[in-house]
Amino acid sequence: MTSKVVAAASAAFLSRTNELGNLQQSCIRILSFCESKSSRIGLHIHCPVIKFGLLDNLDLCNNLLSLYLKTDCIWNARKLFDEMSPRNVFAWTVVISAYTKSREFVSALSLFGEMMASGTRPSEFTFSSVIRSCVGLRDLSYGARVHGSVIKTGFEGNSVIGSSLTDLYSKCGQLKEARELFSSLQNRDTISWTMMISSLVEARKWREALHLYSDMIKVGVSPNEFTFVKLLGASSFLGLEFGKIIHSNIIVRGIPPNVVLKTSLVDFYSRFSKKEDSLKVLNSTGEQDVFLWTSVVSGFVRNLKATEAIGTFLEMRDSGFQPNNFTYSAILSLCSSVRSLDLGKQIHSLMIKVGLEENTDVGNALVDMYMKCSASEVEAFGVFAAMISPNVISWTTLILGLVDHGLKQDCLGLLMEMVTQGVEPNVVTLSGVLRACRKLKSIRHVVEIHGYLLRRHVDGELIVGNSLVDAYASLSKVEYAWKATRLTDRRDAITYTSLVTRFNELGKYEMALSVIIHMCADGIRMDPVSITGFISASANLGALETGKHLHCYSEKSGFSSSVSVSNSLLDMYGKCGLLEHAKKVFEEIAIPDVVSWNGVISALASNGCISSALSAFEEMRMKGFEPDSVTFLILLSACSNGRLTEMGLEYFQSMTEIHNIEPQIDHYVHLVGILGRAARLEEATGVVETMQLRPNALIFKTLLRACRYHGNLALGEDMANKGLALAPFDPAFYILLADLYDECGKPELAQKTRNLMSEKGLIKKVSKSTVEVNGKINSFVSEDATTVEKTTGIHAEIESIKEEIKRFGSPYRGNENASFHSAKQAVVYGFIYASPQAPIHVVKNKILCKDCHDFVSILTRLVDKKITVRDGNQVHIFRNGECSCKREETTFVLS
Repeated sequence: MTSKVVAAASAAFLSRTNELGNLQQSCIRILSFCESKSSRIGLHIHCPVIKFGLLDNLDLCNNLLSLYLKTDCIWNARKLFDEMSPRNVFAWTVVISAYTKSREFVSALSLFGEMMASGTRPSEFTFSSVIRSCVGLRDLSYGARVHGSVIKTGFEGNSVIGSSLTDLYSKCGQLKEARELFSSLQNRDTISWTMMISSLVEARKWREALHLYSDMIKVGVSPNEFTFVKLLGASSFLGLEFGKIIHSNIIVRGIPPNVVLKTSLVDFYSRFSKKEDSLKVLNSTGEQDVFLWTSVVSGFVRNLKATEAIGTFLEMRDSGFQPNNFTYSAILSLCSSVRSLDLGKQIHSLMIKVGLEENTDVGNALVDMYMKCSASEVEAFGVFAAMISPNVISWTTLILGLVDHGLKQDCLGLLMEMVTQGVEPNVVTLSGVLRACRKLKSIRHVVEIHGYLLRRHVDGELIVGNSLVDAYASLSKVEYAWKATRLTDRRDAITYTSLVTRFNELGKYEMALSVIIHMCADGIRMDPVSITGFISASANLGALETGKHLHCYSEKSGFSSSVSVSNSLLDMYGKCGLLEHAKKVFEEIAIPDVVSWNGVISALASNGCISSALSAFEEMRMKGFEPDSVTFLILLSACSNGRLTEMGLEYFQSMTEIHNIEPQIDHYVHLVGILGRAARLEEATGVVETMQLRPNALIFKTLLRACRYHGNLALGEDMANKGLALAPFDPAFYILLADLYDECGKPELAQKTRNLMSEKGLIKKVSKSTVEVNGKINSFVSEDATTVEKTTGIHAEIESIKEEIKRFGSPYRGNENASFHSAKQAVVYGFIYASPQAPIHVVKNKILCKDCHDFVSILTRLVDKKITVRDGNQVHIFRNGECSCKREETTFVLS
């Protein structure tokens, strides 16, 4: 009986075991089927696996694990993986690979650490996935440790792992190590070569990438379509001919024109505006898809070919390809570029019909379009509010739009709301907000954002670093700007261009030129924009020697064809009194613009060639160039200097009647100056009282100076009172009024006015002059003759020259109070220390006084020396005792 029970039990057990075995095999077969046919049915296999305790079947669990991962059920896969026992290298690898593909790099590396701790030996595919996670995190330190494990496990030289490591080192900025690693690989295959070529392209080593391709062909490794995709990317930067050679290689080698390769070809040809070639690739044999069509559309958009872009877009739809979010984004980008609100609204309607209105990418493009094309920001806010999940680009686009619409304060509030919503601003967002702070002139907000950048460790990013430097420099925080420059991890031409531009705006020209030293120390070459700023600084300082060096540099660097560089050179030579050099620069400009014409007219006018300046203006009009508001400022100033009253009035009238240019306050200031010089003070007063614009302090100052010149006390007092009501702390009104009282025989009122100025704590603007000697700028300020040591330094030299003038028999005696004016000091310093052949160029921040003018004039009669002094109003060229200004009161417009 007992033996029968045992036999029956054994039979039942064997039968159950066979059934379970059959079940396991059946499950494996079903899972295998599900992987290729129906993943949903396969998910139901997990239940009997758990129910019958089959989790110890490694093959079955691995198949189930693969199924979960292929259906993107990474959470279920990880749960199954944690329940599995045992786990082989396949199980570890597929989960790590899944984390890497889903960009959960930290989880991938964490699981790899557990794998190594478990004693499981990784495969080449494990290492490849782990290294790709290191690439995603840009974690070179962890990647180097993985590289050590690769060597220990004997995979050194493996082409799959070697390709991944090459990618890691290159993307982490270690291109040298990447090259050495690639060279050490034993069996370099197509993937290895392509990866190295890709690394060089991403590192912007485009020529090296093409050379490596040449080596690849020489050693007999065949490129594939992905190799050529990378090479076409390099050719986009090298030139059209390089890309054509790559295209011919594709044809010769018989590489099938799949969609990926065709898209790259279309993109390449569109970058060089080769419409026919792009369409030829599109219509060539092989498959087409929406991405290929979108690439053609994007190419036309990039080249602002609106008709072709829209035509291709419609043809794409007619061919049965439904435009996707990238296609619509490209068309909306076109609308933004050409400022076509109507077309943008039509595209918006089409997007709603195809159900793309909730797509974030398209929504971002819509916000950008409405911000750029519409006069109101309301429509953009409407699109933004309708977006289900706006991302950082959405918020950034809205903020930048508000800045461009002038709603600078609103964009700061939007930034706070963005952070509150849990969206982290990126460097573009913060760069835009810094631009808003600069326009608001809010240093407090700039400092707050700087603090935020430091806390987030993004202050070293180039784009936001440049914006920070620009914001500080714009707000006169020079030391902060320099500090921000030095703390930025990387600097480029834009960094230093911002500095030189802002320093020029602040009048800190010497500081602007000092930027050149720092730029060269960083190994950054000047570009046309930065060199324009440096030449402008040289012009304002009168640093002719430095300006000439910059001129030579621009010629050698090929910047001579840049109109902006030529215009700055024209301005410099005009301001330094080298009229022939200025004319030569102008004549060499292939296609001058209105700035070029303004430059040559200004150079002629400021150097006393008034009739030539007016003739240049007529030539400008005859050649079809329309003058702008700056042109008329120059013309009105020329008429004032040349005492051409009626012509000045005609030019002013022609602004609105002929050229449709509305006069600004500066034009009225010059008009008042012209009338004031001609003693037509009632007319000048009438202009101020009847003009549409609100008068400023400068216009009353100009009239007051005219009153002083013509001795009109009553009107002068009235102008002084009105000017002081607008600018009560401007010392110029007190000085001019006191001078008027002196010249009208009322010394007690003059002294009372000066006393009142002293009581208010107002001081006269310091007179400063600069002169360049041997490439160095030397600055001088006016000093009182009673407080200086006359026997030492430059002052002794001035006294010595005055004695020589007396011996020469000149009637010049000199004003004791003007003995050590800054202009005299600068001229004498240049006379003593500059080489005998070098002309002297002095720049003075105020109008040259009569005493200094006579002193310099007589000095050039004693010695054969050309001396140029540019004061606040014009250029004085002294030679053989004569001056280009003929020693007349030049203008009533104060600088």
